[in-house]
Amino acid sequence: MSLQLENVTLKVRGETYIDEANLQLDSGSFNVLLGHTLAGKTTLMRLMAGLDTPSRGRVWLGGRDMTDVPVRQRNVSMVYQQFINYPTLTVFDNIASPLKQAKVARAEIQRRVEETAHMLGIDHLLGRYPQALSGGQQQRTAMARALVKDADLVLFDEPLVNLDYKLRESLRVEMRKLFASRDTVAVYATTEPAEALALGGTTVLLKEGRIVQSGPSGEVYRQPCNMEAASLFGEPPINLLAAEIAGGECRIGRQRLPLPAAWQHLEEGHYRLGVRPHHVSLAPLATGETLCLPVQVRVAEIGGSETFLHMTHDEIDLVAHLGGIHELAVDQALEIHLPCAEMFVFEPDGELLLSPAFPATAACA
Repeated sequence: MSLQLENVTLKVRGETYIDEANLQLDSGSFNVLLGHTLAGKTTLMRLMAGLDTPSRGRVWLGGRDMTDVPVRQRNVSMVYQQFINYPTLTVFDNIASPLKQAKVARAEIQRRVEETAHMLGIDHLLGRYPQALSGGQQQRTAMARALVKDADLVLFDEPLVNLDYKLRESLRVEMRKLFASRDTVAVYATTEPAEALALGGTTVLLKEGRIVQSGPSGEVYRQPCNMEAASLFGEPPINLLAAEIAGGECRIGRQRLPLPAAWQHLEEGHYRLGVRPHHVSLAPLATGETLCLPVQVRVAEIGGSETFLHMTHDEIDLVAHLGGIHELAVDQALEIHLPCAEMFVFEPDGELLLSPAFPATAACA
């Protein structure tokens, strides 16, 4: 099963909400829509589901043009961040409702409801009513109702955001297993890059209704096609530094640094360097070439067993994601070490020039 969008555009009163979306999303794994709030994720999913009709372009599902097919005639399920359950039905009957509408045999309904409820950890709640459940339990009931149906397309609009961390982790694993063996296209919207990587499959980067890049999740992360994609797929976002290569040196602000061997072939000129926060080190690195920069501490955010260190270098904001607890004073001066082997080099217009990743197939839009 596959879902295809061909030049799908949505305009309302002259304002563009989705701009020329071209995608092919397949069954067998999760397809993740990743972007900030108001990036267009929910709008794009509504177009996929048939809740909205594109201003132009076509939507295909399983080789059939579904663009003008009413939503009631589509085999689609959707789970929203804000759960919706029938208050007068038990959890069992809430989950079973689409199967009863499809006139599935009673024994099969029993089996599928119990199996899905067990996967989501709510099998002990099947006799209760929604008002007797916690928010997380109600959300899992709504998810179960979508999962129990053998839909051609299942759309998840940030469904796990209100659940606790451990439950979210376990549900991601279970859902990956479930859709690996189903001929169902699963599309999952999130604002969290870590969630996109955890779900695997394909990631589609969205910004202001426009597809920036799409491809296998790991490849999009390791080889973003431009600075925009690199910034979207990372939390905290990638650090970007303006640099000039001239006279055998790499010049960053007032710093004059030896030109790394891997960059010797680059023409003299201006570039942008990118390094992800978890590759920034406070201590000199034992191996490989590094760039060393003086910085001034703005704030150190300590959370559990990690520290997010916010710094400035020549008025450029930088972030380091450090393991362990680092208690550093505001305005403290120190040096950071950036491994050249983990750095991206972008053209002045933002296009990727060099990447630490292996060759990839992820595509820019």
